Amino acid sequence: PKNPPSNYAVIGIYMYDSDVFNICKGLKPSARGELEITDVNNEYIRRGTMTYEFLEGWWADCGSFEALLRSNILVAKHLGVKIEF
Repeated sequence: PKNPPSNYAVIGIYMYDSDVFNICKGLKPSARGELEITDVNNEYIRRGTMTYEFLEGWWADCGSFEALLRSNILVAKHLGVKIEF
C-alpha cells in the first residue's frame, strides 16, 4: 500500500502441524476457484491455536518480475556483488 498502517508484513513462512491436512479437506474453493492459505490460517485462528513470530532483518517484495529484479539487486548489493547490465 502507498501508506501502510505499519512496517510489518506477512512474508509467507508458514509451519503447520499434521492437522493442516484435515483442515484442507474441509476447505471450499474461493471465488478464484482455488483453496486459499488464508482460510487455513483463519481456521487455526478460530481454534485459538495460531501463533506467530517476529523475524529480524529486512524483507523485499518479489510479487512481480520488476520487484523480483529489484530484490535480487538489493541482495547482490548487500552481499557486495557487482552486477553489470
